[in-house]
Amino acid sequence: MIKYNSMLKQMIALTALMVSSIAFAQDREYVIVVHGGAGAMAGLEEDPVKSAQYYAALDSALMIGDKVLSAGGEGPEAVMAVINYFEGNPLFNAGIGATCTAEGTFELDASIMEGKDLSAGAVKTKSPHVMLSGAGAEEFAKEQGLEMVEDNMYFATPKTMEWIEKLKQESKKNGTVGCVVLDKQGNLTAGTSTGGMFKKRWGRIGDSPVIGAGTYADNNSCAVSCTGHGEYFIRHAVAFDVCARYKYLKESVEKAADYIIHTELNTNAGNGGLIAVDKLGNIAMPYNSGGMFRGFLYKEKGSPEIKKGCGIGKKIVVVGEK
Repeated sequence: MIKYNSMLKQMIALTALMVSSIAFAQDREYVIVVHGGAGAMAGLEEDPVKSAQYYAALDSALMIGDKVLSAGGEGPEAVMAVINYFEGNPLFNAGIGATCTAEGTFELDASIMEGKDLSAGAVKTKSPHVMLSGAGAEEFAKEQGLEMVEDNMYFATPKTMEWIEKLKQESKKNGTVGCVVLDKQGNLTAGTSTGGMFKKRWGRIGDSPVIGAGTYADNNSCAVSCTGHGEYFIRHAVAFDVCARYKYLKESVEKAADYIIHTELNTNAGNGGLIAVDKLGNIAMPYNSGGMFRGFLYKEKGSPEIKKGCGIGKKIVVVGEK
């Protein structure tokens, strides 16, 4: 009887463990988190006119992603749709409206990564390489039949033209846009795009296109997109480090992200933030700067409603549910 009771207890404990594991299965049908850059914008949320523009833009980005995901679309499709929207919105430092280099031109960086197979890069489905730049990237784009921009000033807006005329003045538009997704299939995807750092020189490349620094996704852990002073995010391999802490230290995505942003980085050496979603649908949006344009949207399994919110400074504004 002693041996039987011992075995029975082990079976009961194992059953409890299995039930516990099931309880922690993905409860959210899909999740999307976006950011539009971090920096000195905390006071912006007190400006009702300007903040309304950003809240509306963040909400539009979330709803674009929701349209894809709710219809059963996969993460990469949703991420690219959201980032394309940000790149076409001059409020953000990506695509049209990107900040300029010291020479008064525009140099853009971007990347995407899928967690299901760790495939990564802006050209991941058409090339064996992860990262392309300069003339080679342009040649590849032409070979793929992508739409080309002959005039670099295509990316200029009246505001960026003012910066070009006043290069000796500092600009606050050092930012990035990004999107992370957990889709209905349970796959994670992350994408990041930026116009880079104001007055950058010598072909500088930041963290946004660097897999593991500004972008990372792994179905066994998280999807992460970063924004901030890229050199520090590269040195600390921030996006990968969040996933590693989650995977190997068994930290929650919120704890892992908070540690990286507030402890490993800081306001003076690594100013910025990140967005992340883990394989269970939990999210994190920490930042150590004055603010970060950010938003989230998710749908619980079995519920017809979606829940969403957006933020600039400390407070999160619920911009509506459906």
